[in-house]
Amino acid sequence: MTEQRALADPAREDRDPAGEDREKPDGAVVRDALGVGVAVGLSGFAFGVTSAGSGLSLLQTCALSLLVFTGASQFALVGALAAGGNPFTAAAGAFFLGIRNAFYGLRLSQLLALPRAVRPFAAQWVIDETTAVALAQPTRRSVRIGFTVTGLCLYVLWNLTTLLGAVGAQALGDTRAWGLDAAGPAVFLALLAPMLRTATERAVAGAAMVLGLGLLPVLPAGVPVLAAALAAPAVLFLEGRRTRRTGRGGSDARTGQGVQDVRTGPGSGNTRGGER
Repeated sequence: MTEQRALADPAREDRDPAGEDREKPDGAVVRDALGVGVAVGLSGFAFGVTSAGSGLSLLQTCALSLLVFTGASQFALVGALAAGGNPFTAAAGAFFLGIRNAFYGLRLSQLLALPRAVRPFAAQWVIDETTAVALAQPTRRSVRIGFTVTGLCLYVLWNLTTLLGAVGAQALGDTRAWGLDAAGPAVFLALLAPMLRTATERAVAGAAMVLGLGLLPVLPAGVPVLAAALAAPAVLFLEGRRTRRTGRGGSDARTGQGVQDVRTGPGSGNTRGGER
């Protein structure tokens, strides 16, 4: 909350409520941003291999990275197409995975406070990694540096490695013969695993996996991905019911204890009264 108040007030964006300097060195921000950008940007190679292996052309593969630029959605799209899914179903699954970026944009628009003319271009870089780096910064200046450096580094590397992966996959021929068709899902899981910090998040991921794999043999390709999205509201609904039940149970237990105490008191008095 302190950081948010500081960022919300341009006059105090570099100071905390006590007036002390809280500015983070630009070099440290750039170093952190480059670390994230390079680490994730190299994953574009796996997408290029997966996309080419699913039957997309080199131009189509590169266009996806240039225009869509959100790894999970890209992997979901080519994965559904590789399984023989309908293009519209595959696109719908990719859309629902990518819609989270719109919510990131609502928060980042306040922190970045960019001119209106720049916002449409910055929106292309609103993804998980740029949001994480930006939210970790204490001042508006460092937020802008972190967002820009992460976005630029990741965008360039992701597209470059996508090209290299697609070209390499075409040169190798059948990627399944080399086992490279598993590269996409493996990278996707590697990106997802660190985000599952709470028991609820892990339950949602587990339920989604069960739904997706369980419905895979009975539904057309691409549809199980959409059905797996139902895991989130289902788990949250059950979690809410459990929380309410626990709250009521605790209240009832305390009430029951109170009733027992009240009954014990008068009972003793009545007994003594009978004895008297």
